[in-house]
Amino acid sequence: MQADPVTDILGLIDVQPTFMPGGELPVAGGDAIVPVVNLLLRRFPHAFATQDWHTPNHASFASAHPGRQQYDTIERPYGAQVLWPDHAIAGTPNAAIHPDIDQGRIEVIIRKGFRPELDSYSAFFENDRQTPTGLEAWLRQRGFSRLFLCGLATDFCVAWSAEDAARLGFSVTIVTDACRGIGLPTRDGRSTLDEAHDRLADLGVRFIDSSAI
Repeated sequence: MQADPVTDILGLIDVQPTFMPGGELPVAGGDAIVPVVNLLLRRFPHAFATQDWHTPNHASFASAHPGRQQYDTIERPYGAQVLWPDHAIAGTPNAAIHPDIDQGRIEVIIRKGFRPELDSYSAFFENDRQTPTGLEAWLRQRGFSRLFLCGLATDFCVAWSAEDAARLGFSVTIVTDACRGIGLPTRDGRSTLDEAHDRLADLGVRFIDSSAI
C-alpha cells in the first residue's frame, strides 16, 4: 500500500530516550525502532508525535508513594494506575524526541502527562478518559482519517492511542516492527501485550509490518 497524502498520517508515540535502553523506563529493544520510524517518515508526507512530559514527583511515579514499589498498581480517582520509575521529566534530554529521528515531517507535537495528579497514555485523552489533548480536533481540521501508529510502548501508550482513535472513528493501523512493548504479566497468566492485541483487534485496529507500506 501507499500512503495517501490527503487522508493518511503517521503518528510517533513517545519515541523518547527515556523509554529506550539507558533511559529511566527502558523498553527492551526500544532503540531498534528508530531506523524503522525514519523509514516510515520518508513514506508519509504528514506526521505527528507525542511526548510523555511529566512533572517531578508525578502521581504516577512509585517514588511519590512511600512504601510502594515500582510496577505496583494502585487506585487513583480515574482508575487503576501502574506506578512507574521516574521518567520523561519535562525539559530533560531524555524527554525529548530521540535526536536521531528526522523531524522534518512532524507537523505537531502533543505533550501529555504534564498534570501532576493525572497520568496520560493516550495521544487523545488523559487517563481519566475525559480530558482531551486536542489532537482529535487538529486531525479532523486537517482532514486526516487514517492513522498509522508506531512507537513505545505497544501495550500502553501506543495501544491506548489506537483504542481511543478507533473509538473516535478513525481508521487505525499499528506498524508492528516500528513498536516495542513492555509485556507486564497479568492476573490471568497472560501479558499486557496479549491483552492489548486482543482489545485492539476487537475494535478493528489493523497490524502490519513496515514492508507493507
